[in-house]
Amino acid sequence: MPWHILALAIKEFLALLRDPRSRLVLIGPPIAQLIVFGYAASFDLNHVTVAIYNEDTGGASRELIARVAGSPHFEVVAQLTREAGITPLIDNKRVLLVLHLGPRFSANLRLGKPASVQAILDGRNSNTAMLGLNYLRDILLVFNRDWAARQGRRGPPAVLQMRAWYNADLNSHWFIIPGIVGLLTLVVTLVVTALSVAREREQGTFDQLLVTPLRPVEILIGKALPGVVIGTFEATFIIVLAVLWFDIPLRGDIGALYTGLLLFLLSAVGIGLMISSIAVTQQQAVLGAFLFLVPAVILSGFATPIANMPEAVQWLTYLDPLRYFLIIVRGVFLEGDGFGLLIHQYWPMAIIGMVSLAAAGWLFRHRMY
Repeated sequence: MPWHILALAIKEFLALLRDPRSRLVLIGPPIAQLIVFGYAASFDLNHVTVAIYNEDTGGASRELIARVAGSPHFEVVAQLTREAGITPLIDNKRVLLVLHLGPRFSANLRLGKPASVQAILDGRNSNTAMLGLNYLRDILLVFNRDWAARQGRRGPPAVLQMRAWYNADLNSHWFIIPGIVGLLTLVVTLVVTALSVAREREQGTFDQLLVTPLRPVEILIGKALPGVVIGTFEATFIIVLAVLWFDIPLRGDIGALYTGLLLFLLSAVGIGLMISSIAVTQQQAVLGAFLFLVPAVILSGFATPIANMPEAVQWLTYLDPLRYFLIIVRGVFLEGDGFGLLIHQYWPMAIIGMVSLAAAGWLFRHRMY
């Protein structure tokens, strides 16, 4: 790396340490939050995708399946004939829940014996899995009551057995904390880079920067390096805490995780430099950063499933680099993913990074004076 670019990066680090101000604008971000939360954020789970694996031919199993299929909360997307079909459906996130009825379900009910109903859940999103399980429990309670009334018996004849994959205890920390890696990294990187050029303009040192031997592209590189370094340090710190303090398993390839982190940081730095090239003051830069951050977090699937959003909003999520990085970080932590399974998350972030960096370079050259 040329020494003059490194010197600019060091200068940027020193400026960050001397000027830690963060200004919050009260009008723009609340409006953005209202629009995004109103259309995209929802804690209701209305379309739980379900696969049915029924080994029983009796009427009781058909009745229970009909109740599940007729529920407004469930959508039956597959009927399985063998156990081997369960794994690909959950691995590929085609279903949230697999309902398994054993071959003696109806017979045991007729004999007054406990009849097991197995629910196999995708535990990667523990909140969604618990909501789906609660809906199923409600259906089973009504089924038990109606069956006992018809048979003149007392007590629940069917017993639900639950097994969650990837997150056996459905611990919400296992879902939330890996997502915080992406969330806080985006916040820190975006704010640092968004303030970089705007700070020079506001402090009156931008003209001094222009008369140096540095070319515009070298100035951008020098401005981008602190964001990448700080973002990497921030992400590493959270990853270490997640593993050592919160006991969250890191099952996948650490190289695959940091490859995704680097591409994510490049896209975040590109967006931050675009904002900084447009902004004249640091206040405008902070406003621009938060106008991007709030929709980016909501549209990423950090807290609410993207599938629950309106279709038009779902298309917007493809422009959000945080969407792809959350899939990577949660896949590496919970599923043990490697490079092969994450390649489709890498290239969209690479495209977003190249486009945003090119746009930042163009804006910087055309707004130099």
